[in-house]
Amino acid sequence: MNSQSMLLLRKTLGMSQLYENEYFEHLRKTEYARLDELHHVYLDYTGGNLHPKSLVEQHCKSLNENIFGNPHSGNPSSMLSTQLVESARQKVLDYFHAEDYFCVFTQNASASLKIIGEGYPFDQHSQFLLLADNHNSVNGIREFCTKKGGRVQYIPVDVKDLTIHDQNLHDHLNAAQPGANHLFAFPAQSNVSGVKHDLSWIAEAQNTGFDVMLDAAAFVPTDHLDLSQIKPNFVSLSFYKMFGFPTGIGALLIRKDSFSKLQKPWFAGGTVSFVSVGIQEHYLQTNHERFEDGTINYLHIPVIKQGLEFMESVGIQRIKNRVQSLAIYLTEKLSSLIHDNGKPMIHLFGAQNFEKRGGTIILNFMDRQGETISFQSIEKLANRKQISIRTGCFCNPGIDEINHCVTKDEISMYLTGKEMSYTEMVYLIGRMRGAVRVSVGIATNQSDLDEFIAFCTSIRNVTAADIEQQCVV
Repeated sequence: MNSQSMLLLRKTLGMSQLYENEYFEHLRKTEYARLDELHHVYLDYTGGNLHPKSLVEQHCKSLNENIFGNPHSGNPSSMLSTQLVESARQKVLDYFHAEDYFCVFTQNASASLKIIGEGYPFDQHSQFLLLADNHNSVNGIREFCTKKGGRVQYIPVDVKDLTIHDQNLHDHLNAAQPGANHLFAFPAQSNVSGVKHDLSWIAEAQNTGFDVMLDAAAFVPTDHLDLSQIKPNFVSLSFYKMFGFPTGIGALLIRKDSFSKLQKPWFAGGTVSFVSVGIQEHYLQTNHERFEDGTINYLHIPVIKQGLEFMESVGIQRIKNRVQSLAIYLTEKLSSLIHDNGKPMIHLFGAQNFEKRGGTIILNFMDRQGETISFQSIEKLANRKQISIRTGCFCNPGIDEINHCVTKDEISMYLTGKEMSYTEMVYLIGRMRGAVRVSVGIATNQSDLDEFIAFCTSIRNVTAADIEQQCVV
């Protein structure tokens, strides 16, 4: 690290935080050494966290030293699986202080959200209220609502800071028909902008008659969710977002007093206490098993307990502080990059105040003429440098439409034409879509950020045409 970077780091972290920097450097050497061994700059922690080495070693040891069977039995191997799965389930509830909740293990956060969409009792009097800032797996719930005659209403996000105005939310909540089944859904943290939305909205929405679905997938890797303090009716989680391994396991936390509200439209193996072919009758389980269709991933679920213990050993507040300081450092450096003619190289979306943001930064690269360089070209150049970033719309069309000022009329014009590719759509509306997303996490260090900044600097004083030419070589 050069002296200028060290001075900025000291300013950003403060002297008391330098010890923390040493702690995380040691953690990187012991748990994430492969990053340096493979000379890889990984900056997509919102897309997927990296697993610590010890977590996989510990799990492999358990697999190799034990016999595990399908939990739907009473033999010794099955009982061992059941014991470890239930231990992991209890750890999830303890970690989130969720004694008033059931923990349903699912394939991923999207599968958790589908359970809500299928089972929530929407009808012609219902309103599904959600932010324009939501992942597509939340947006998709609207299909269940509209098919049952309900109304879908989006609350717009402010283009300047990518937040919503409280008064706008108040107005929407109070406009809903009293006494009907209404659902309000929002992310605790945006998967695109990193904005942390106000969790006090949960109680306000419930006080006006709404049930609340909280998407916590992007929030919990770097912040603590205490469900004894804020009490949404439903919470979706994804564990690989938290500690990298295993993939393919999420959870839906259902508040016990809201459990019976979800009307499961079918039954499957493991979800019933009784079923008959002769009289075509069945009774669903009265706990988490109701929604765990078929055989759960019993070989990997036990890792969740170990992963949460790893996070506790580091400390979620420590992770939060670390991520915030790195994000501040990176945005300050990116904001200072200019071409020789004085024009900025980087356009950062949203407010750059990280008091209410996670370590996710969305940006576009600008050429010396002020034109946006396509995110596809930036990704190709980054790939050549062994830098992993994320590009595109990030399964969040609302934020992309806001950032690029795409109107409803323009979208309608696009949709009324024949089926078109992304390139044809951009040409039709005459405006670039998509962006570059950079996200920092537990294993990020100063060298990663300096290498990315050096990559950005390498594109100084070029035109978009120059970049396109480089990408075809």
